[in-house]
Amino acid sequence: MNKRRIFIAVNLPSFIKKKIAGAEEKVADKNIRWVKSDNLHITLVFVGYVSDQELAELCRVAREIAQKHESFEIKLNKICLGPFGKTPRMVWLCGEKSPELAALKNDLEEGLLNASTGLRHKEFRPFSPHITLSRLRQSADLPDIPFGTAFPVDSVEIMESELKKSGAEYSMVESIPLH
Repeated sequence: MNKRRIFIAVNLPSFIKKKIAGAEEKVADKNIRWVKSDNLHITLVFVGYVSDQELAELCRVAREIAQKHESFEIKLNKICLGPFGKTPRMVWLCGEKSPELAALKNDLEEGLLNASTGLRHKEFRPFSPHITLSRLRQSADLPDIPFGTAFPVDSVEIMESELKKSGAEYSMVESIPLH
């Protein structure tokens, strides 16, 4: 049986991707290899490997949950090292905590856990909205860089991740509008 590696995300508008590219150019540390612009997103729920049947159910549940949530705005405020409280392994674009985003993430996890979707457990760590800009192979010297922008969230995307030698490649399975 062929299984697909799936996650649910908020994809970024092009103006945010352009602003990120401009900020990356200002960073002098050559140890940082940046994520491709097309792969930038905020992960809400990482599901893992699912069958086609589980994926169909996952999409159905996500559509149902998305209809219960209205569009909202996410504020992005700085580029920093993450995860917090551990040895940094990534460069993140950090967002402000958003009650709307946290509620959407929680509802998606709860709904997917209660259906035959392949999700096995809820995330136990507190949710901190962020966009992974780079995975570090070695330590990097990076002060926090102010970013200060916001964008509207009016959909969530079911994404497939295909692991390749050159890195993960993401493709959209379905875009689901919020109410």
